[in-house]
Amino acid sequence: MLAELRVEHRDLDVAIEHLAVSLSRDELQLTRLKKRKLLLKDHIARLESKLIPDLDA
Repeated sequence: MLAELRVEHRDLDVAIEHLAVSLSRDELQLTRLKKRKLLLKDHIARLESKLIPDLDA
């Protein structure tokens, strides 16, 4: 699950880069991809934090 999310995040990064330099760039699509990438980043961070043992327990 975590590995799949990281791959999707990396793929979005590539798609955003290609769209950003495109001559016919779609600002709305670019914004949507960036938002999706940010949501994925947050989701990955939450999952990773669950993997770290709670030292206070």
